[in-house]
Amino acid sequence: MDIYLVGGAVRDELLGLPVKERDWVVVGGTPQQLADQGFRPVGKDFPVFLHPETGEEYALARTERKSGHGYGGFAFHTDPAITLEEDLIRRDLTINAMARTADGQVIDPYNGRQDLKARILRHVSPAFAEDPLRVLRVARFAARYRCLGFQVAEETVELMTQIALSGELEHLPAERVWKETSRALMERSPQAFFQTLHDCGALAELFPELANLDGVPQCPDHHPAVDVLTHQYRCLAQAARQKLPLTPRFALLCHDLGKAETPPDGWPEHRGHERRSENLAREFAERLKVPKDLAEAGVTMARWQRRGQRALTLRALEVWELLRSLDVIRRPRRLKFFISACEVCARACAADPKAPFPQGEFLHGAAEAVRQVDVAGLRKAGLAGPALGHALDEKRIKTIREYKREFIEQWRQ
Repeated sequence: MDIYLVGGAVRDELLGLPVKERDWVVVGGTPQQLADQGFRPVGKDFPVFLHPETGEEYALARTERKSGHGYGGFAFHTDPAITLEEDLIRRDLTINAMARTADGQVIDPYNGRQDLKARILRHVSPAFAEDPLRVLRVARFAARYRCLGFQVAEETVELMTQIALSGELEHLPAERVWKETSRALMERSPQAFFQTLHDCGALAELFPELANLDGVPQCPDHHPAVDVLTHQYRCLAQAARQKLPLTPRFALLCHDLGKAETPPDGWPEHRGHERRSENLAREFAERLKVPKDLAEAGVTMARWQRRGQRALTLRALEVWELLRSLDVIRRPRRLKFFISACEVCARACAADPKAPFPQGEFLHGAAEAVRQVDVAGLRKAGLAGPALGHALDEKRIKTIREYKREFIEQWRQ
């Protein structure tokens, strides 16, 4: 029984990157042998075992054949006679099809090392086309390694295009699509994920709301001379540079979806796109089964981001409507994601990506001011029910008006 370190751990070691997790393949072994050594079996599709001390995964060498639709439509076969090379050839990319022995020797039957040096993401074999999930995985690797200069090989893009045209992507469960997407959004070049999918035609199949933004013009008074999809890419790139968490990144993905539904005679102003964006963001999140808090962030950003950008020119009533919609009294943390996403959007449009964003400081201060408004005093005055709510709103609006006056005076100095 021989054991090899495989996959991403070998790849990242050779790239000089930190190794986050280690996977192992067992050649010449049986489930009983591993069980006798204290390994704990997990997984339903093929024998995988957890090491009794490290908890790392050890999989028996296997082959597989296509038996149905989707990424789960495979029959797996394990046998002590299966070689390491037979196991590795079924993997997705050459850079993931390398192994390392216990003494440090790298086994590389499919030229993964060469592709690492050339900065190429290349499929191992034609079997790549049998698994539609690999389209998303390659796009995610593009998002991870684009900063190192990696590009997808032309022949791999051709296979990905065949998968997109085959209808196989329709069989991917929403949960798997979202898992790959959420991971890609947190990579160093998240825009490369969507660019790669667009290059092979998969964006229109998986994310039609985004694909429909391609070629739709932006208003030149507020945005650089790019279409809406390119603006989305720039926002994601800026969010990655600022190392934002997942919530604002997903919110940015949703913020301009409604511009795809603007009739051409309404270009490039896109009047009223916020409501259309809100509806599309909700449908988008529901289809992908996005977690509730992230879905709410996407809908909120789509509906209110324009006010966030224009916070310093809004009337006090409009500022309060924005803060109330964000529920800043009960859920103050929501304002943080909203401001950070608005800031990224503004900087993606600006000539200077580090340009100041005083709107964020103003909204933080205005929210804190309205939280300090005394409710008890109004109750002591005998107000209750709708009358109390109306008086409280009036007091908060007045507070915002006074705070804005002070803020602008200080900001101009």
